[in-house]
Amino acid sequence: MIPTPDFSHLTDKDKLYVYDPAEDTFLFLDALEQDAEDLKSQKPLICLEIGSGSGCVSAFIGSILGSTNTLYLCTDINNRASDCTHRTGLCNKIPLDPITCDLARPLLKRLQHSVDIILFNPPYVPTESEEVSFAQSGRSISGSWAGGINGMEVTNRLLGDIEV
Repeated sequence: MIPTPDFSHLTDKDKLYVYDPAEDTFLFLDALEQDAEDLKSQKPLICLEIGSGSGCVSAFIGSILGSTNTLYLCTDINNRASDCTHRTGLCNKIPLDPITCDLARPLLKRLQHSVDIILFNPPYVPTESEEVSFAQSGRSISGSWAGGINGMEVTNRLLGDIEV
């Protein structure tokens, strides 16, 4: 069993602004753990987490893959989330590189066809389109859960951005 990353450094104030790992996060970790051997066998060079929040998921995959050969890029629209991701990496001895941006847009051309693993636990709570727009532009904690129509607006934006 792979231990859950330590995120005890997150303060109550952090949790007002950054998504605190919850059931969906832990289900994601369970799925990664089930695929751990396959993930390691791929020897990925670049892992990109979109919407890293606390950094828990990237720290977890970092504990699976190791901290030396893989570049762990972590994006989030929320500056506080980028800071938490960085601190989670330090606390767990995984070199996470947070970037504050919308999805992965500033990185798309540079990383085209180079990312080996994409991690994305999208905002999926169904909301009005206006609410997801406000949440994303406000770069606040509501951006971590407000998913728009059918909970799919942010996911559909990402799918429109990436090439397989």
